[in-house]
Amino acid sequence: MNRLFSIIQVLRAAKKPVKAKELSEKLEVSVRTIYRDIAELQMQNVPIVGEAGIGYMLKGGFEILPLMLTPEELEAALLGTQWVARSGDKSLAKSASTLITKINAVIPEHLRHVLLKSPVVIPSTTEAVADTINMSDFRTAIRDQKKIAIVYSVGGNRSERVIWPFIIGYFETVRVVAAWCEQRNAFRHFRTDRIESFEILAEIVPKPIEQLKAEWWEIEKIRTNHNQA
Repeated sequence: MNRLFSIIQVLRAAKKPVKAKELSEKLEVSVRTIYRDIAELQMQNVPIVGEAGIGYMLKGGFEILPLMLTPEELEAALLGTQWVARSGDKSLAKSASTLITKINAVIPEHLRHVLLKSPVVIPSTTEAVADTINMSDFRTAIRDQKKIAIVYSVGGNRSERVIWPFIIGYFETVRVVAAWCEQRNAFRHFRTDRIESFEILAEIVPKPIEQLKAEWWEIEKIRTNHNQA
């Protein structure tokens, strides 16, 4: 869906037909993929005209429906994307930037000044610790409820674990995975910058994500209450 939206944006801004090769280079995909995307957009009644070898254009008058948000909602989105751009992992930080571009493209004209002149900002005080693993693939594995084998290193001590991850907590400078650890037979927390490598296993986590979250949260509440006593 992101690529389809990007194609529409490129064609909206173009003054002349855009060839599939130009689109493929801009979006870093094959020409064949662009042809499939164009066909998909045309099936969705997006008025794209043209053909292979000549180029494609978007008929005049086509508009994406405006996104109706209040100024406060826009500033909340802006603050959120600023935080993710600073403290999220690499792929989420990149997505935060494209999200604001997409919001700007679909909000009514009279609200665009909110994004341009917003007084809200999240200061950059500390640098987030970089991950060495592909967090996008890691998040996909969690959504697919797959077990993950990791190599974890703390202070030079390395261990191999098989975990059932269900939450990634994004703190100001680090990210922490909450998971059931098969080796420890208990819930454990793993800093993502200390995960040296990981392998997504074919095995499905035997418990629903919602159940793991609920069980973990009950243990966390007990631990918190004990620490406060």
